[in-house]
Amino acid sequence: MTTDTTDTPLATATAQVAAAIADPAKRPSIAGFFDEATNTITYVVHDPATCEAAVIDSVLDYDAASGRTSFTSADLVAEYVESKQLKVTLHIETHAHADHLSAAPYLQGKLGGELGIGREIIRVQDVFGKLFNAGSEFERDGSQFDRLFVDGERFKLGELDGIALHVPGHTPADMAFIIGDAAFVGDTIFMPDFGTARADFPGGDAHQLFRSIRRLLALPRDTRLFLCHDYKAPGRDTYAWETTVGQQRDGNIHVKDGVSEDEFVAMRTTRDATLAMPKLIMPSVQVNIRGGRLPDPEDNGVSYIKIPINAV
Repeated sequence: MTTDTTDTPLATATAQVAAAIADPAKRPSIAGFFDEATNTITYVVHDPATCEAAVIDSVLDYDAASGRTSFTSADLVAEYVESKQLKVTLHIETHAHADHLSAAPYLQGKLGGELGIGREIIRVQDVFGKLFNAGSEFERDGSQFDRLFVDGERFKLGELDGIALHVPGHTPADMAFIIGDAAFVGDTIFMPDFGTARADFPGGDAHQLFRSIRRLLALPRDTRLFLCHDYKAPGRDTYAWETTVGQQRDGNIHVKDGVSEDEFVAMRTTRDATLAMPKLIMPSVQVNIRGGRLPDPEDNGVSYIKIPINAV
Protein backbone atom coordinates (compact mmCIF):
# COMPACT_ATOMS: atom_id res chain seq x y z
CA MET A 1 0.00 0.00 0.00
CA THR A 2 1.27 3.47 -0.85
CA THR A 3 0.17 6.85 0.43
CA ASP A 4 -2.58 8.48 -1.64
CA THR A 5 -0.77 11.54 -2.96
CA THR A 6 -4.11 13.34 -3.39
CA ASP A 7 -4.70 13.04 0.38
CA THR A 8 -2.57 15.94 1.56
CA PRO A 9 -3.15 15.43 5.32
CA LEU A 10 -2.19 11.76 5.00
CA ALA A 11 0.90 12.64 2.95
CA THR A 12 1.91 15.18 5.62
CA ALA A 13 1.34 12.63 8.38
CA THR A 14 3.35 10.03 6.47
CA ALA A 15 6.30 12.41 6.11
CA GLN A 16 6.11 13.33 9.78
CA VAL A 17 6.11 9.68 10.89
CA ALA A 18 8.94 8.77 8.53
CA ALA A 19 11.07 11.59 9.91
CA ALA A 20 10.40 10.47 13.49
CA ILE A 21 11.20 6.85 12.69
CA ALA A 22 14.53 7.99 11.29
CA ASP A 23 15.33 10.35 14.18
CA PRO A 24 14.67 9.23 17.78
CA ALA A 25 14.72 12.87 18.91
CA LYS A 26 11.43 13.37 17.06
CA ARG A 27 9.62 10.59 18.94
CA PRO A 28 7.49 11.17 22.06
CA SER A 29 7.72 9.39 25.39
CA ILE A 30 4.43 7.65 26.20
CA ALA A 31 2.94 6.26 29.40
CA GLY A 32 -0.32 4.30 29.33
CA PHE A 33 -2.71 4.00 32.29
CA PHE A 34 -5.15 1.09 31.96
CA ASP A 35 -8.53 1.37 33.66
CA GLU A 36 -9.90 -2.16 33.96
CA ALA A 37 -13.39 -0.99 34.98
CA THR A 38 -13.90 0.55 31.52
CA ASN A 39 -11.11 -1.19 29.55
CA THR A 40 -9.82 2.28 28.68
CA ILE A 41 -6.23 3.43 28.31
CA THR A 42 -5.31 7.02 29.17
CA TYR A 43 -2.04 8.27 27.72
CA VAL A 44 0.42 10.87 28.88
CA VAL A 45 2.53 11.84 25.87
CA HIS A 46 5.48 14.17 26.24
CA ASP A 47 8.41 15.67 24.41
CA PRO A 48 11.59 14.53 26.21
CA ALA A 49 13.41 17.69 25.17
CA THR A 50 10.94 20.22 26.61
CA CYS A 51 8.78 18.11 28.97
CA GLU A 52 5.67 19.55 27.29
CA ALA A 53 2.87 16.98 27.54
CA ALA A 54 -0.61 16.00 26.41
CA VAL A 55 -3.14 13.82 28.23
CA ILE A 56 -5.26 11.70 25.89
CA ASP A 57 -8.63 10.11 26.77
CA SER A 58 -8.67 10.50 30.55
CA VAL A 59 -11.13 8.62 32.78
CA LEU A 60 -13.40 9.89 35.54
CA ASP A 61 -14.34 7.04 37.88
CA TYR A 62 -18.11 6.61 38.00
CA ASP A 63 -20.22 4.13 39.96
CA ALA A 64 -23.46 3.64 38.04
CA ALA A 65 -25.35 2.10 40.98
CA SER A 66 -24.76 5.04 43.33
CA GLY A 67 -24.22 7.79 40.77
CA ARG A 68 -21.01 8.78 42.55
CA THR A 69 -17.88 10.06 40.83
CA SER A 70 -14.31 9.80 42.10
CA PHE A 71 -10.83 10.65 40.89
CA THR A 72 -8.59 7.67 41.64
CA SER A 73 -7.76 7.04 37.96
CA ALA A 74 -7.24 10.71 37.15
CA ASP A 75 -5.08 11.24 40.24
CA LEU A 76 -2.71 8.49 39.07
CA VAL A 77 -2.25 10.45 35.85
CA ALA A 78 -1.71 13.71 37.73
CA GLU A 79 0.81 12.09 40.08
CA TYR A 80 2.78 10.78 37.10
CA VAL A 81 2.79 14.20 35.41
CA GLU A 82 3.97 15.87 38.59
CA SER A 83 6.62 13.22 39.31
CA LYS A 84 8.12 13.74 35.84
CA GLN A 85 7.82 17.53 36.14
CA LEU A 86 5.87 17.69 32.89
CA LYS A 87 3.96 20.72 31.64
CA VAL A 88 0.55 19.72 30.27
CA THR A 89 -0.54 22.03 27.48
CA LEU A 90 -3.21 19.87 25.87
CA HIS A 91 -5.95 17.44 26.88
CA ILE A 92 -7.21 15.46 23.89
CA GLU A 93 -10.42 13.49 23.43
CA THR A 94 -10.29 11.20 20.40
CA HIS A 95 -14.13 11.27 20.34
CA ALA A 96 -17.12 11.55 22.67
CA HIS A 97 -16.75 8.24 24.47
CA ALA A 98 -19.75 6.03 25.17
CA ASP A 99 -18.07 3.80 27.77
CA HIS A 100 -16.44 6.16 30.25
CA LEU A 101 -16.74 9.70 31.54
CA SER A 102 -13.92 12.10 30.77
CA ALA A 103 -11.81 13.52 33.59
CA ALA A 104 -10.44 16.32 31.39
CA PRO A 105 -11.96 19.26 33.34
CA TYR A 106 -10.67 17.84 36.63
CA LEU A 107 -7.18 17.36 35.20
CA GLN A 108 -7.26 20.80 33.59
CA GLY A 109 -7.93 22.22 37.03
CA LYS A 110 -4.93 20.39 38.49
CA LEU A 111 -2.50 20.55 35.58
CA GLY A 112 -3.61 23.34 33.23
CA GLY A 113 -3.79 23.01 29.45
CA GLU A 114 -6.43 23.33 26.74
CA LEU A 115 -9.08 20.72 25.90
CA GLY A 116 -9.36 19.61 22.26
CA ILE A 117 -11.59 17.32 20.20
CA GLY A 118 -12.54 16.95 16.55
CA ARG A 119 -14.77 19.66 15.10
CA GLU A 120 -17.46 17.15 14.16
CA ILE A 121 -18.36 16.92 17.85
CA ILE A 122 -21.01 19.46 16.89
CA ARG A 123 -22.85 16.73 14.96
CA VAL A 124 -22.72 14.43 17.99
CA GLN A 125 -23.93 17.25 20.24
CA ASP A 126 -26.88 17.86 17.92
CA VAL A 127 -27.97 14.21 17.83
CA PHE A 128 -27.61 13.53 21.53
CA GLY A 129 -28.80 16.97 22.59
CA LYS A 130 -32.13 16.04 21.01
CA LEU A 131 -32.11 12.53 22.51
CA PHE A 132 -31.58 13.91 26.01
CA ASN A 133 -33.92 16.86 25.43
CA ALA A 134 -31.11 19.10 26.60
CA GLY A 135 -32.92 22.33 25.77
CA SER A 136 -31.73 25.54 24.20
CA GLU A 137 -29.32 26.23 27.07
CA PHE A 138 -27.11 23.38 25.83
CA GLU A 139 -24.84 24.83 23.18
CA ARG A 140 -24.33 22.59 20.14
CA ASP A 141 -21.37 24.47 18.68
CA GLY A 142 -18.44 22.77 20.42
CA SER A 143 -17.91 25.77 22.69
CA GLN A 144 -17.41 23.46 25.68
CA PHE A 145 -13.97 22.71 24.22
CA ASP A 146 -10.99 25.02 23.81
CA ARG A 147 -9.88 23.61 20.43
CA LEU A 148 -11.85 21.95 17.65
CA PHE A 149 -9.43 20.08 15.39
CA VAL A 150 -10.09 19.68 11.68
CA ASP A 151 -8.66 17.13 9.28
CA GLY A 152 -5.01 17.82 8.59
CA GLU A 153 -4.60 20.39 11.36
CA ARG A 154 -1.00 20.53 12.50
CA PHE A 155 0.11 21.30 16.04
CA LYS A 156 3.19 21.18 18.23
CA LEU A 157 3.90 19.35 21.47
CA GLY A 158 7.07 21.02 22.57
CA GLU A 159 9.46 20.47 19.66
CA LEU A 160 7.50 17.48 18.35
CA ASP A 161 5.27 17.67 15.28
CA GLY A 162 1.64 16.62 15.52
CA ILE A 163 -1.22 16.29 13.06
CA ALA A 164 -4.90 15.38 13.41
CA LEU A 165 -6.63 13.07 10.93
CA HIS A 166 -10.41 12.76 10.74
CA VAL A 167 -11.31 9.06 10.95
CA PRO A 168 -15.12 8.81 11.18
CA GLY A 169 -17.15 5.63 11.18
CA HIS A 170 -17.34 4.66 14.83
CA THR A 171 -18.78 8.13 15.41
CA PRO A 172 -18.78 11.20 13.13
CA ALA A 173 -16.29 12.98 15.38
CA ASP A 174 -13.47 10.43 15.68
CA MET A 175 -9.99 11.85 15.19
CA ALA A 176 -6.59 10.19 15.22
CA PHE A 177 -3.83 12.33 16.70
CA ILE A 178 -0.35 11.61 15.39
CA ILE A 179 2.57 12.89 17.44
CA GLY A 180 5.99 12.07 16.05
CA ASP A 181 5.84 8.39 15.05
CA ALA A 182 2.92 7.56 17.37
CA ALA A 183 -0.75 7.55 16.33
CA PHE A 184 -3.47 7.67 18.97
CA VAL A 185 -6.35 6.14 17.05
CA GLY A 186 -9.24 6.15 19.51
CA ASP A 187 -11.89 3.52 18.83
CA THR A 188 -11.23 2.96 15.13
CA ILE A 189 -9.21 -0.22 15.59
CA PHE A 190 -8.22 -2.62 18.36
CA MET A 191 -5.39 -5.11 18.79
CA PRO A 192 -5.01 -7.37 15.71
CA ASP A 193 -6.51 -10.37 17.53
CA PHE A 194 -9.61 -8.37 18.54
CA GLY A 195 -10.40 -6.47 15.36
CA THR A 196 -12.21 -3.17 15.01
CA ALA A 197 -14.72 -0.85 16.65
CA ARG A 198 -18.47 -1.04 16.24
CA ALA A 199 -20.18 1.30 13.78
CA ASP A 200 -23.83 1.21 14.89
CA PHE A 201 -23.98 4.25 17.16
CA PRO A 202 -25.93 7.30 15.87
CA GLY A 203 -23.91 8.76 13.02
CA GLY A 204 -21.73 5.65 12.75
CA ASP A 205 -21.09 4.06 9.36
CA ALA A 206 -19.24 0.82 8.59
CA HIS A 207 -18.22 1.99 5.11
CA GLN A 208 -16.68 5.13 6.60
CA LEU A 209 -14.98 3.10 9.31
CA PHE A 210 -13.33 0.82 6.76
CA ARG A 211 -12.03 3.79 4.77
CA SER A 212 -10.80 5.53 7.92
CA ILE A 213 -8.92 2.44 9.04
CA ARG A 214 -7.35 1.91 5.64
CA ARG A 215 -6.31 5.56 5.70
CA LEU A 216 -4.49 4.97 8.96
CA LEU A 217 -2.97 1.76 7.65
CA ALA A 218 -1.45 3.71 4.75
CA LEU A 219 0.99 5.23 7.24
CA PRO A 220 4.50 3.68 7.38
CA ARG A 221 4.51 0.09 8.65
CA ASP A 222 6.59 1.04 11.71
CA THR A 223 4.10 3.68 12.86
CA ARG A 224 3.27 2.98 16.49
CA LEU A 225 -0.48 2.71 17.10
CA PHE A 226 -1.88 3.36 20.57
CA LEU A 227 -5.42 2.12 21.15
CA CYS A 228 -8.17 3.56 23.33
CA HIS A 229 -9.36 0.17 24.62
CA ASP A 230 -8.44 -3.47 25.01
CA TYR A 231 -10.78 -6.32 25.88
CA LYS A 232 -8.23 -9.17 25.97
CA ALA A 233 -9.13 -11.35 23.00
CA PRO A 234 -9.90 -15.05 23.65
CA GLY A 235 -6.69 -16.96 24.20
CA ARG A 236 -4.71 -13.89 25.32
CA ASP A 237 -3.90 -13.66 29.03
CA THR A 238 -2.80 -10.04 29.26
CA TYR A 239 -4.15 -6.67 28.23
CA ALA A 240 -2.32 -4.90 25.40
CA TRP A 241 -2.74 -1.55 23.70
CA GLU A 242 0.27 -0.87 21.51
CA THR A 243 0.73 -2.28 18.03
CA THR A 244 2.03 -1.11 14.63
CA VAL A 245 0.60 -0.42 11.21
CA GLY A 246 2.51 -3.43 9.88
CA GLN A 247 1.09 -5.78 12.52
CA GLN A 248 -2.43 -4.56 11.77
CA ARG A 249 -2.04 -4.93 8.02
CA ASP A 250 -0.65 -8.42 8.37
CA GLY A 251 -2.95 -9.81 11.03
CA ASN A 252 -6.02 -7.79 12.05
CA ILE A 253 -8.84 -10.33 12.08
CA HIS A 254 -11.34 -7.82 10.64
CA VAL A 255 -9.41 -5.54 8.32
CA LYS A 256 -6.00 -6.96 7.38
CA ASP A 257 -4.69 -6.55 3.85
CA GLY A 258 -6.88 -8.41 1.38
CA VAL A 259 -10.21 -7.78 3.16
CA SER A 260 -12.53 -5.82 0.87
CA GLU A 261 -14.81 -3.01 1.95
CA ASP A 262 -17.91 -5.09 1.21
CA GLU A 263 -16.55 -8.01 3.24
CA PHE A 264 -15.77 -5.73 6.15
CA VAL A 265 -19.17 -4.01 6.09
CA ALA A 266 -21.00 -7.35 5.99
CA MET A 267 -18.98 -8.62 8.96
CA ARG A 268 -19.28 -5.40 10.95
CA THR A 269 -23.04 -5.07 10.36
CA THR A 270 -23.70 -8.66 11.39
CA ARG A 271 -21.47 -8.42 14.45
CA ASP A 272 -22.87 -5.06 15.59
CA ALA A 273 -26.39 -6.47 15.57
CA THR A 274 -25.35 -8.86 18.36
CA LEU A 275 -23.75 -6.26 20.63
CA ALA A 276 -25.43 -4.76 23.68
CA MET A 277 -25.18 -1.05 24.35
CA PRO A 278 -22.22 -0.06 26.57
CA LYS A 279 -23.20 -0.07 30.23
CA LEU A 280 -22.25 3.57 30.73
CA ILE A 281 -23.44 5.01 27.43
CA MET A 282 -26.14 7.26 28.92
CA PRO A 283 -24.04 8.99 31.58
CA SER A 284 -20.88 8.96 29.43
CA VAL A 285 -22.30 10.66 26.36
CA GLN A 286 -24.30 13.18 28.41
CA VAL A 287 -21.13 14.26 30.20
CA ASN A 288 -18.66 13.95 27.33
CA ILE A 289 -20.61 16.10 24.86
CA ARG A 290 -20.29 18.78 27.56
CA GLY A 291 -16.49 18.49 27.51
CA GLY A 292 -16.50 16.19 30.54
CA ARG A 293 -18.65 18.45 32.69
CA LEU A 294 -21.67 17.19 34.59
CA PRO A 295 -25.09 18.58 33.66
CA ASP A 296 -25.84 21.84 35.44
CA PRO A 297 -27.16 21.34 38.98
CA GLU A 298 -30.88 21.76 39.47
CA ASP A 299 -32.42 24.06 42.09
CA ASN A 300 -31.49 21.62 44.87
CA GLY A 301 -27.81 21.79 43.92
CA VAL A 302 -27.69 18.24 42.52
CA SER A 303 -26.75 17.23 38.95
CA TYR A 304 -28.87 14.57 37.27
CA ILE A 305 -28.25 12.12 34.44
CA LYS A 306 -31.25 11.55 32.17
CA ILE A 307 -32.16 8.07 30.94
CA PRO A 308 -34.51 8.24 27.93
CA ILE A 309 -37.02 5.40 28.10
CA ASN A 310 -37.69 3.33 24.96
CA ALA A 311 -35.90 5.92 22.83
CA VAL A 312 -32.78 4.05 21.71
